[in-house]
Amino acid sequence: MSGDSNARAFGVYVHWPFCLSKCPYCDFNSHVRHAAIDEARFVRAFASEIAATAARVPGRTVSTIFFGGGTPSLMQPSSVQAILDAIAKHWTIAPNGEVTLEANPTSVEATRFRGYRSAGVNRVSLGVQALDDAALKELGRLHSAQEALDAVAVARSIFDRYSFDLIYARPKQTPQAWASELTRAIAQAAEHLSLYQLTIEPDTPFAALHKAGKLVIPGDDCARDLYDTTQDICARAGLPAYEVSNHARPGAECRHNLVYWRGHEYAGVGPGAHGRLNIDGGRQATATEKRPEAWLMRVESLGHGFVTDEPLTREEQADEFLLMGLRLAEGIDPQRYAAMAGRNLDPKRITILREEGALETTAAGRLRVTPAGFPVLDAVVADLAA
Repeated sequence: MSGDSNARAFGVYVHWPFCLSKCPYCDFNSHVRHAAIDEARFVRAFASEIAATAARVPGRTVSTIFFGGGTPSLMQPSSVQAILDAIAKHWTIAPNGEVTLEANPTSVEATRFRGYRSAGVNRVSLGVQALDDAALKELGRLHSAQEALDAVAVARSIFDRYSFDLIYARPKQTPQAWASELTRAIAQAAEHLSLYQLTIEPDTPFAALHKAGKLVIPGDDCARDLYDTTQDICARAGLPAYEVSNHARPGAECRHNLVYWRGHEYAGVGPGAHGRLNIDGGRQATATEKRPEAWLMRVESLGHGFVTDEPLTREEQADEFLLMGLRLAEGIDPQRYAAMAGRNLDPKRITILREEGALETTAAGRLRVTPAGFPVLDAVVADLAA
């Protein structure tokens, strides 16, 4: 995986904001609606926002498309098809383009998955989260461990590429129990796993429970043991970490997420979607209205749902590049940082971090965080960016 290959990569992120229920740990822009959703109306709005964005950045070749949420697998395959058709109408989709759709095991039906594949989806990402029924219940998930494994089997039978997510550092979880669960998961994973450490996000039900002492998550030492267990087991199974929370067989990385982490260009479409567009030599940060119905009305009146649309300064671009790029095992090209920021990274800080064992320079001159540095990544990035 060479870092700045695919230099002209362009991704499209499509946000479907609806879920069957809201998980207590989740702070994503997701919404539960008990009345029927006018899917056709939303699809028309997606097409309008795609057209408006394409008018600003014409002539792009789309290398990756990602349907995220929310729960995109609640959409009809015909809706996914219509959105992909709208993208193809305004831009060229690369012949080997990666098209990922997120799915929950509760909404996985083989017929629907075949429909997504016919529509053009060639990779799915399943929100499994745990292979333990008690843990799934605690996480507010609507599926059982067996349903999750059945969903993975359906994905395997229909798609060449699939991934699934697990959450670890859950309440009362021991490294031994996690090792056993992760080993089971790897036996079902073909090429990619996303493994997230449970964090308590502000304004979530878990935050309230945690504050009240009713939800106790592993302390720092245990969390570090769980992290080390994750790295060790995945590396031995041929799924090394290519990013802090993502593991893949070499060559099977999620190419869409690499667009973000490598600082390339992407359009964000749908309620609460973010984008980074390269316009007239500058870089524009976009974000759309988060509330689904308000986004819908905004698009229907203006042709787009943007509520943020502003140029990033050179310093902001460079900081973002550092923050995203150092999440990757491959690290960053310091010269690319210097070209963005108009200055080099501080060699004294690099030397100190290198001496502390948190940072290293590769033979090719790339700067990357060491395995020992990854657990304190935020501190390393803050130190370098200061």
